[in-house]
Amino acid sequence: MIRWIRQQLGFDPPHQSDTRTVYIANKFPQHGHYIPQRFADNRIISSKYTIWNFVPKNLFEQFRRIANFYFLIIFLVQLMIDTPTSPITSGLPLFFVITVTAIKQGFEDWLRHKADNEVNGAPVFVVRSGSLVQTRSKNIRVGDIVRVAKDETFPADLVLLSSDRAEGTCHITTASLDGETNLKTHYAVPETAVSQSVSRLESLQAVVECQQPEADLYRFVGRITVTQQGEEIVRPLGPENLLLRGARLKNTKEIFGVAVYTGMESKMALNYKCKSQKRSAVEKSMNTFLIIYLGILLFEAILSTILKYAWQAEDKWNEPFYNQKTDQERNSSQILKFISDFLAFLVLYNFIIPISLYVTVELQKFLGSFFICWDLDLYHEESDQKAQVNTSDLNEELGQVEYVFTDKTGTLTENEMQFRECSINGIKYQEINGKLVPEGMTEDSPDGSVPCLNREEELFLKAVSLCHTVQISYDQTDGPGDPFSHANGFSPQMEYYASSPDEKALVEATKRMGVTFIGSHGENMEIKTFGKAEKYKLLHVLEFDADRRRMSVILQTPSGEKVLFTKGAESAILPYTKSGEIDKTRVHVDEFALKGLRTLVVACRHFSADEYQEVDRRLHEARTALQQREERLVEVFNFIEKDLELLGATGVEDKLQDKVQETIEALRLAGIKVWVLTGDKHETAVSVSLSCGHFHRTMNILELVQQKTDNECAEQLRRLARRIKEDHVIQHGLVVDGASLSLALREHEKLFMEVCKNCSAVLCCRMAPLQKAKVVRLLKTSPEKPITLAIGDGANDVSMIQEAHVGIGIMGKEGRQAVRNSDYAIARFKFLAKLLLVHGHFYYVRIATLVQYFFYKNVCFITPQFLYQFFCLFSQQTLYDSVYLTLYNICFTSLPILVYSLFEQLVHPHVLQSKPALYRDISKNSQLSFKTFLYWTFLGFCHAFVFFFGSYILMGEDTTLMGNGQMFGNWTFGTLVFTVMVITVTLKLALETHFWTWMNHFVTWGSIAFYFIFSLFYGGIIWPFLHTQDMYFVFVQLLSSGSAWFAIIIIVITCLFPDVIKKVFYRHLHPTSTQKSQMYTNRVAIGDDFIALQPLSRAKNQLGKISLLRPTRASDVWTPCAVSQRGKTPAHGWAGWWSE
Repeated sequence: MIRWIRQQLGFDPPHQSDTRTVYIANKFPQHGHYIPQRFADNRIISSKYTIWNFVPKNLFEQFRRIANFYFLIIFLVQLMIDTPTSPITSGLPLFFVITVTAIKQGFEDWLRHKADNEVNGAPVFVVRSGSLVQTRSKNIRVGDIVRVAKDETFPADLVLLSSDRAEGTCHITTASLDGETNLKTHYAVPETAVSQSVSRLESLQAVVECQQPEADLYRFVGRITVTQQGEEIVRPLGPENLLLRGARLKNTKEIFGVAVYTGMESKMALNYKCKSQKRSAVEKSMNTFLIIYLGILLFEAILSTILKYAWQAEDKWNEPFYNQKTDQERNSSQILKFISDFLAFLVLYNFIIPISLYVTVELQKFLGSFFICWDLDLYHEESDQKAQVNTSDLNEELGQVEYVFTDKTGTLTENEMQFRECSINGIKYQEINGKLVPEGMTEDSPDGSVPCLNREEELFLKAVSLCHTVQISYDQTDGPGDPFSHANGFSPQMEYYASSPDEKALVEATKRMGVTFIGSHGENMEIKTFGKAEKYKLLHVLEFDADRRRMSVILQTPSGEKVLFTKGAESAILPYTKSGEIDKTRVHVDEFALKGLRTLVVACRHFSADEYQEVDRRLHEARTALQQREERLVEVFNFIEKDLELLGATGVEDKLQDKVQETIEALRLAGIKVWVLTGDKHETAVSVSLSCGHFHRTMNILELVQQKTDNECAEQLRRLARRIKEDHVIQHGLVVDGASLSLALREHEKLFMEVCKNCSAVLCCRMAPLQKAKVVRLLKTSPEKPITLAIGDGANDVSMIQEAHVGIGIMGKEGRQAVRNSDYAIARFKFLAKLLLVHGHFYYVRIATLVQYFFYKNVCFITPQFLYQFFCLFSQQTLYDSVYLTLYNICFTSLPILVYSLFEQLVHPHVLQSKPALYRDISKNSQLSFKTFLYWTFLGFCHAFVFFFGSYILMGEDTTLMGNGQMFGNWTFGTLVFTVMVITVTLKLALETHFWTWMNHFVTWGSIAFYFIFSLFYGGIIWPFLHTQDMYFVFVQLLSSGSAWFAIIIIVITCLFPDVIKKVFYRHLHPTSTQKSQMYTNRVAIGDDFIALQPLSRAKNQLGKISLLRPTRASDVWTPCAVSQRGKTPAHGWAGWWSE
């Protein structure tokens, strides 16, 4: 119980040993002195709070906010000393703000707990007490034997014990971990591979010793000791024996594995970055402004205290006849009296710090986040997924993004390859209806007839269908079976699994064209050429590597001939060819690349008997060498892969997600730099970057790859920097791999950042998950402090998503880890454009105005109180009644700004999306700049002076404003100032509103009406529970004076008229691009209304004129939030207001 509580509080101590010992099936030694090691349970935790730490942790985070901490101090001061206002005026709003915020954050964290519980409660099968038992994922313990079936994900890091195959192999895909969709083969040691049943596993006596958990996905060091008939057999364990949590089992019916790392100690979880509280740039600006206002408050309180004592230096003011001091007051300490007066003034002016600002911001963020969920343009019909908001605290940050870091696989692409074109013997071919047709010709052979292929075409298709490492799964068979049993009756359930998606697409394409790969078993590979089976003997595989950039197979044909088939990048094949249509093929490859296709060149070499014997001997010597094995293999591979006969080339399209290219281009126009961070190969990543528009064909592509030493890396960086300076006119793109990045970040971080910032696009390939987070952190902490956004779909992207200012998960095919750990989740990359350019723009403008307006209205509110002290001998007399003090921010002025912050649209959503450059107008936190802050503050002081002195001029000399000569008192004067203030600040917001809905009208005019009705009601009745009722009949008397009405109208106009003049003047002489877009939108809207009133013939002419003004049609851009893309059906409820 104590350990569980310590885990909940995060105090569980780290492992003491460098290694861990795992007893398979938890069969611990029987001797008494054995002390079992303690391991984490298998729960995954992405939430921030637990039931134990929610209250203290949440309170700590909330009181880090300056306003909350300040009001806590004020509340304590009011409790300790006699102050002009009641402690309730500060305590009640503070309690309300803290409670509402805690409920909101608790609800969001409850959603994370709910998502965690889905994962932790997933059913799994474990071997216990000699039988297979179903339990929940969270109950798996280190040492448990777990059974995983085909297409299931591994619930923990497992060491493979056995599979349904006799040799103990299985195939997995790690796309959710490192972004690679290729199939990987993992192995069991021979001593455990035979334990394919539960009974044999139960009798297994084995111990696994391995390193303690570490984040590196590709490193695992351990050994397994199997006891058989009293003899201990020790076998080494490496990454090929470890099945990682989050990976998926493929092409294998079932496996059994022992859990070695569980829960938050699994490699997937260790690649998560620790969750931290993300704070938006707007919130940081708010804290800065609050400090400034705190300085203003302290200045006013100190000045008032000093002036009070300066005034009281005269005896007639120190102790007037009507206010004699007691003996205790005369004998009290002057220092204590000064401090007490200072604190009293502090309490009197404390409303200049708007505590209700925070609760309004919280409500605005919470309610505003629903618009993202309700937006039908962010709904993906095929997968039935809508946008999801996990953290509403960062809505406005969507409008400030400067860098986007995106994963490639599953984020930009669909993970689907499609064969498009090929070149054979210098002739370009296309696939039409499953048949190979030369370019420019149509498919004219009758259906069902066997196409006639010449020798070159048939050899090319055979080379493509044999030169690969593709494996086959037959779904209807229960065992491993014989793959050749399907040769005579081809099964439609046959499914290919490939080491790369290109290979799968190519083999599937040859199958459609009549050359079908049937399968491989041991040394034999079989294909069917137009129904005729052919068996080839696989002699050698020359594996792909990044240096050679090609792979080859050596086969024995059915006629006994020895032949080499090779395929690879153009630069890795063409220099080694001696025959074939080399020049034509090179031109075709360039044409394929210009279309964004992934290209491979195919060649062959025929060996004589003597040549093959030499090849076989050299390969055997190199592969059995104990010293310099890798170098010798490279030398032999180069000896074999020469004097090639060029067969042709292929063009395969990596299917991009819909509108990826348009989205990246829109982000670039908006001033956002896009970096692609992927774990995929260099060639694959560059090809996709070109096809999706991340790299342009006209870009100068710079490379920082395969750097081995610090000096080599530094020299290459200096060369790149010089090239950028010399070619500063053209755009540059940078490609960097994971190994070179590690060297660059170790010693040359500043130089690396200089190169990156001068590049229009950056591509990082072969990236480990934590490296992705390091790159994001590098940009975040650079001197410019740019706002970053990370988007990905797999568990390998979680660290990056958590590190960035804004993290977005893609609801893809690779699990839900990224979605669970993100701030926002969308179904497709294309939705990012609207999320940033429209929602981000709206949220930022709304909350920026909300913050500035709050400070403005509170300056208007409290400055007259300060000025009033000059007329009441700094006696700390309040200008306003205490009820007005409490309700000003809570009731009278709260709803208009809240509704404004929910519905305001400076520009129509269509225009924002069709003109991405408008996003630049709000970048760099421009609407919360110090200049704008000073303008709103100065405006507040000006309006406050007009309120106070306008009312004073009216009543200062003659207070007999009633027709019967009755005089007004100080409460009437304060109420007049308050009335003018409520009307002015409400109408000021109305002037700032561009998008009027019925809700805006209701709360704007309703707030003013509510103030009048409440004041009449409050002052018209004697309330028995109030100690004093200074406001009785005051408001009724004020409104019965024509002079008071005249003063209210004159003062409101005096305040707002200069604002109107300024807006008109600036809008017409110095309009911003946003204001120009507003005028354009209004012009089109007026045109549309005008056309609707015309006869049909005249309307057509008008429509033709206006269409010339429009850059795009409404149907060319995505629709507003409340309009569905399918059928354009109007939405209802709140979303309906959004579309108005």
